[in-house]
This record gives sequence, C-alpha cells and structure tokens, in this order.
Amino acid sequence: MGSLFTHREKFSTYVSLTIDECIIVGVNSIVIVVIVSTFMGAVTAVQTAYNLVSPLIADYIIATIVRDMTVLELAPTVTAIVFAGKVGSSIASGLGTMRITEQIDAIEVMGVNAASYLVLPKVVATVIMYPILVVIAMFLAIYGGYLVGTTTGLITETEYIYGIRFEFNPFTIKFALIKSVVFAFLVASISAYKGFYTKGGALEVGQASTSAVTNSCIAILFSDYLLAELLL
Repeated sequence: MGSLFTHREKFSTYVSLTIDECIIVGVNSIVIVVIVSTFMGAVTAVQTAYNLVSPLIADYIIATIVRDMTVLELAPTVTAIVFAGKVGSSIASGLGTMRITEQIDAIEVMGVNAASYLVLPKVVATVIMYPILVVIAMFLAIYGGYLVGTTTGLITETEYIYGIRFEFNPFTIKFALIKSVVFAFLVASISAYKGFYTKGGALEVGQASTSAVTNSCIAILFSDYLLAELLL
C-alpha cells in the first residue's frame, strides 16, 4: 500500500483511469446488486412474517425488521460478499494475467510505478462506487419487502410504511456507509495484492483469483464484527 503513493504519475492520468475503473467496478455491478438486494428484502419479509405468529406483535414490525436487517447487515455485508466474488476475482485475475504475461514488468522498465498506476485507481474507484451500490441495495431490499408483503397480503401498505419509519435511528445509515467504505477497501486491496504478486502461469492466476475472493470474504466478516463492537 505504501508503494501506491510514491513516484506517482500526473493527477490527470489517475482521474481518467479512476473514471474507467468506476465504470468497470460500479456500473457493471448494478445488475447483480439489483437482483440480490431485491430478493434479499423479499425473502426477509416473508420469513419474518412466517415467524411472527403471535397476535401480540403488530404487523408493522415486519417492515421494521426488514429495515433494520437491511441497513445494518444485509445491504452492506451480503452485498460485499457478492461484490468480492465479482469485482475481487476480476481485479485479481486481471492483474495476475498482466503479471504472468510480463506486462507489469514492461511498465516498470519504462520507469512507471506499476503498483500506483494499476492498483491505486482500482482502490479509489472501489471505495467511491461500493457505498453507492450499498445505498441502491438498501432501497431495493426495502422495496422488495414492500412488494412481496403487500402483494401476498402479509402486510398492508400503510403498515409497511409506518414500520420502516417506526423508531428509525439515523446512525444506522452512517454505520452502514462506514462499513461499506471499509469493505470496499479490503476487497480492492486484497484482490489487487493477490493479483499483482501472482507467480507461475494460467493455473496460478486462477488460484490467485480464488484466494483473493476467499481472503476478502474472511476480511469482510472479521471487520464486520470488529466494526459492530466498536461503533454500536
């Protein structure tokens, strides 16, 4: 990580590279985020309604549970696991292929800091775009619960809207965004490290990609627990 900030190129060079990476990392991941988050919210609403069978519990609590589970855990963490599988493996395999085909060596021979030129835009773009994806996932998960809950008769529209507003704590949004920034940095940095230092041939590129996803998931879960202890 220290080498990313030494012997850098012109700032304008990183701007164009970062914009390109934002498209690759963020825009190209929207479809999978939309699918996963919508069904997460729908499943959470159905399973919550299935378990809340007591007549003493109001129906609007279904929406409250969907909101809290989505904001605190499902949107930032589960999406991060999916994000690591898609973006992390792509970063690791891309840099690994450049390493074994000696493209990185050629960049270094030209006097360019390959780590900064190749890795820094990926890390910055991921840290910028992933929180945006998490916000989208929050909205779609809650909306997915709303669609399923109202169309299947589990909860009325009025009760669902009341439930997602009931005793809302704004800090949960800040907490989710803090987690998303940390998860994005972990996924990008671990995947880039695994890819940048790949040795061998095509088989090792696949192994580096698998290792990047595995280590990213472990880091996400560990940091999720650590952040919960520190901030909640």
